[in-house]
Amino acid sequence: MILFNLICCQEHEFEGWFRDGASYETQAAAGEIACPVCGERRTRKAPMAPRLIKGRETAGTKAGSDLREALLALRRAVEDNCAYVGDRFPDEARRMHYGETDRRPVYGEASAAETRALIDEGIEVLPLPWPSRQDA
Repeated sequence: MILFNLICCQEHEFEGWFRDGASYETQAAAGEIACPVCGERRTRKAPMAPRLIKGRETAGTKAGSDLREALLALRRAVEDNCAYVGDRFPDEARRMHYGETDRRPVYGEASAAETRALIDEGIEVLPLPWPSRQDA
């Protein structure tokens, strides 16, 4: 895993974890990286200083483990507090946004294009990195 400091075209700075540099390039070219502040998908890597590794455990291993634990905790919280709507997520989000049904916390699946369309409509959604159930 590699951590990049990123900047969107609105100059918001944020971090992103990627399998390797090529994964970042592929996701950025496909518009799959979104600024967590404004949702902007045009991003670039910011200058970064190298991190020094101390001790037997590498910084990447520790950070990767911490990130995995945080993502698993997030997944548990979402599953415990939200209704799963599966691939109906884009439709359910629109229905709630336009007042056709009561608002409630939901989660489900949406493609990158469906997510972009929801954001373009002003619907507040948050794509999350979702660890597989095998990791849970």
